[in-house]
Amino acid sequence: MGIGILAGVAIGAVIVLITLFKLMWRVAEPNEALIISGSNHRTEGLGEGMGFRIVTGRGTLVLPGVQAVRKLSLDLNETQLSVECVTHQGIPLKVRGVVIFKVGDDFVSIANAARRFLDQQKLMSERVHIVFAGHLRAIVGGLTVEDMIRDREKLTGQARSACGTEMEKLGLIVDSLQIHEIEDPTGYIKNLAAPHAAAVQRDARIAQAEANRRATEAEQQAAARMSEATRDSEILQAGYQAERDQASAKARQAGPLAEAAARQEVVVQETRVAELEGHRKEQQLQAEVRKPADAMAYETRTLAEAERDARISAAQAEAKETELASAARATATRLTGEAEAAAQHARGLAVAEAARAKGLAEAESIKARAAALAENQEAVVAQQLAERWPEIVEAGASAFGNVDQMVLLNGADGMAEMFAKALTMGGTGLGLARQLLSTMNPGATPTAEGRGGAAPSPVAAGPAPAPRSEAIEVVDDGGR
Repeated sequence: MGIGILAGVAIGAVIVLITLFKLMWRVAEPNEALIISGSNHRTEGLGEGMGFRIVTGRGTLVLPGVQAVRKLSLDLNETQLSVECVTHQGIPLKVRGVVIFKVGDDFVSIANAARRFLDQQKLMSERVHIVFAGHLRAIVGGLTVEDMIRDREKLTGQARSACGTEMEKLGLIVDSLQIHEIEDPTGYIKNLAAPHAAAVQRDARIAQAEANRRATEAEQQAAARMSEATRDSEILQAGYQAERDQASAKARQAGPLAEAAARQEVVVQETRVAELEGHRKEQQLQAEVRKPADAMAYETRTLAEAERDARISAAQAEAKETELASAARATATRLTGEAEAAAQHARGLAVAEAARAKGLAEAESIKARAAALAENQEAVVAQQLAERWPEIVEAGASAFGNVDQMVLLNGADGMAEMFAKALTMGGTGLGLARQLLSTMNPGATPTAEGRGGAAPSPVAAGPAPAPRSEAIEVVDDGGR
């Protein structure tokens, strides 16, 4: 129990000590100075008998009831200046400005400010205004309006220099002094500026006129460049339009060109087909005309050779007969009879041989013609009709023989139709001739030699051609 009491007493003593320490310990803020009075203190830099201690930026122990602690603010302060002055020229002016000041950071300035403003810190601005107002009146009185206007820095420098000693005694320092404006109730400054304003206005008008002139020139040049650009643009657009028109024309021509190319290709193919058809017809003619002709020539040659052989055999027989006769004249009648019998026998053999050769040739010719006719009867008929074509055309044209005057409507087309009709009549006759030949001679050769006589004309000879017409008038009715 005694230990608990001792512990409680110790704790109470500690609490009392802490409380006393807190009551005795004072700390100076960065923007303030502690002025401690109540005992003799010597502060470095201060004279004897100061009687107070200055503490800044740290803590210190103060004996309550024995020492007094007060704070002196080190913050910035300002005061507005509004001072009526008279210049060296006797012109009244009103100077407006601002002074920014504070208590000095050294102990001497703090001590001077503490002696003068410790209990009257709110009156600092008024005191500073009074000091600066007096010095500004004195400084402005020695200057002209022109000096003040042209060199305000000189005015502020002289004011700070003049107030420096007094501000130091007050423990204050000036951070900034600015002259805001100088008011001129008499209008001196305005009149002073009038010539310059007029000159400036004149220069401004001249400059404005020059600027207007340059602007007009620039606008004209810009307009010219715009016109040039417009012209170039129109030229380019015209060129582009021409290119587009050319491309459009080419595109429009592409269809006809393609069609023409297709037609050309068709014509080329038709030409090739015609060439192939001609080649085919040539081969057909080779097979249908030339081969039969060759057969006929072979037949003729064979017949001629047979006749020649017969004549040779006959000549030989005659020569033999003459020889035998010459040899046998001296002999008896028996030998003459034998020679005549031998001659007769030789002639019979020769005639039989010639007849046999001729028959073989005619049989071969008939066989070849029959084969050609069986293979392509139209070609044989066409050959015979081609041989008689002038007579057929003449017969077809005889229909117009008695025409004195003919009027053809539709111009050249009418003439073409007329001749086409005439040729059609001939073509009709050709068809009838083909039918007649095919009906009358289905298995026989159409040639005169095959029938042993002359071939009949497929078209009967028409009447004698009539005299030609006196005049033919061609009238073009425009296709009506």
